[in-house]
Amino acid sequence: MSIMAGRVVVPKLLVSGCALAAIAAGASDRSHLTATSTDQAELRATLVRSYPADEADQGVAVDDLHFYAIDNHTIGKYRKDDGEKLAFWEGGKNGPLRHLNSCLVAGRQLMCAHSNYPAVPMASSIEWFDTQTLQPAASHSLGIDLPGSLTWVLPWNGGYLACFAHYDHRPPENLDHRHTVLIHYDDRWRRQAGWMFPEAVLQRLAPYSVSGGALGDDGLLYVMGHDRPALYVLGLPAQGSVLVHIATIAIGAEGQAFAWDYGGERTIYAIDRRRHRVLVFQLPAVDLPAQARRFAEPRQR
Repeated sequence: MSIMAGRVVVPKLLVSGCALAAIAAGASDRSHLTATSTDQAELRATLVRSYPADEADQGVAVDDLHFYAIDNHTIGKYRKDDGEKLAFWEGGKNGPLRHLNSCLVAGRQLMCAHSNYPAVPMASSIEWFDTQTLQPAASHSLGIDLPGSLTWVLPWNGGYLACFAHYDHRPPENLDHRHTVLIHYDDRWRRQAGWMFPEAVLQRLAPYSVSGGALGDDGLLYVMGHDRPALYVLGLPAQGSVLVHIATIAIGAEGQAFAWDYGGERTIYAIDRRRHRVLVFQLPAVDLPAQARRFAEPRQR
């Protein structure tokens, strides 16, 4: 592994209105990929900024001053104000980390979901990195006795929420995307509860799965698939084992992992993996229906 904690100077970021319009237009051209439903609200995100980032292929994480672009076995740290690259970590193609799926900032560390995709049997782990230097800080292996391939994880209720994916084109035992599941673990990684994803969302994800997830400032769960330009807003069910599909938000980002910027006004960071860019969006407000519960109390600003 090689770690470069020193500053890497890159040109200052200037994104013109024309550039933003071009990216937004590209999303509009792909709007037919987002299915519609009369049972859930259909909303649209607004693109507000764009940054170049070579590592923007699997996802992005964010803190007060920086964002972190994620690829399979590389991480880049960038300033939010001007896009300057500050640090870089590379694990190498033949290193122990095969497929970093997503990361989030937890205190002074990046907490990342890792899997051995596309190898079988499926194995997953949680990897921590120091946000200052991107130095690997800790690792916890979940092994292979799992309900799928780990795509994202976040702290919740003194433990963790973890999403395990299945794909139509990948074994084992003919388990397809419908077997994707959200699991609640305690702080010792003991299973406490689990939920299925709604059929309306699963249909839009096929043949892939849920690639990114984050809790919004409204206490609802926002998830994104592999390649469709849509965010799905979910709540806990009052009864049963299926999450409640509350709304779909059209967005000019083609899936993968994203991050909620709690310092902004309903702001998320997402990626355009084809152009290797990190995109910043503002989301519309979402109403809570009677049949759904929040995952957490709304954040006070």
